[in-house]
Amino acid sequence: MNVARGFTAKQGSYRWAMLLGITLVLLAGTAQAENCSLSPIHGDLTFPVERIPSNWTCKLQTIIKSHTTVTRVGPIRVAMSEPLYRYLLGEPPFAATLIRRLGLAPYHSQAWGERRFWGDDGEGTRGFVQLVYADEESRIYLLDGSHDSRLLPHITGKAVVFLRMAVVRDQQGNEDMDSTIVAYTKLDNRFFSGLVSFLHPLIRGMVTSKLQKGVETVHRLGLVMRQQPSRVLREAEQPPPLPEQHLLYLRAVLGPSLGSTEAISPANTIP
Repeated sequence: MNVARGFTAKQGSYRWAMLLGITLVLLAGTAQAENCSLSPIHGDLTFPVERIPSNWTCKLQTIIKSHTTVTRVGPIRVAMSEPLYRYLLGEPPFAATLIRRLGLAPYHSQAWGERRFWGDDGEGTRGFVQLVYADEESRIYLLDGSHDSRLLPHITGKAVVFLRMAVVRDQQGNEDMDSTIVAYTKLDNRFFSGLVSFLHPLIRGMVTSKLQKGVETVHRLGLVMRQQPSRVLREAEQPPPLPEQHLLYLRAVLGPSLGSTEAISPANTIP
């Protein structure tokens, strides 16, 4: 009987020790999260970083504080109304399919969880994009991917991307969007990180080029939508057709332009 009681007591002690250990780990994780913070200023723009969910703050801080390069691009004009631009930002697979079918770029994208998408630009860059924060004028993304090219072998890394949007008007009174992007890139490869001073111009140039091309491709998509709405709908309805909700949205957005002759003036020729 005494042996059994002793064994039971030991079991109880082990359980309390385990519970104490788990509690300490959880408290340490909470304390670490509370110590993580982000500056609201990025590329001379102010972002509401205090609204970012706490579970993302430390992940973003790690990349930003030890970034390999930081790049600012823009503002770059996009020929889209604010509702259309926001819709495409929220539906990367839909946007990528339209861009690819119209022959603007070989983009592919798939949904991969809540506000998380996989993407491939068809030119050596691929990976996952997580939307961390969104409001009326800002987006904050966490990227995790890789790049292959002739100049650089297989490299992997992460990035924090801040996007600022603003509504503007062109000379014809059309609603456009100006986009400014600030990107912090951190390489995973220790060898390349050690050569950052040597590779910095090359890596920064590559990041800048990718960001500019991405926004400019969306701009070209907007021009096609304005100038050739019937063509856009035809491509969207080609088999396999796009999901019905996207087709309904396109018809609603492009409907007012379908009765036009789709004449293209020299000033608005799609590049």
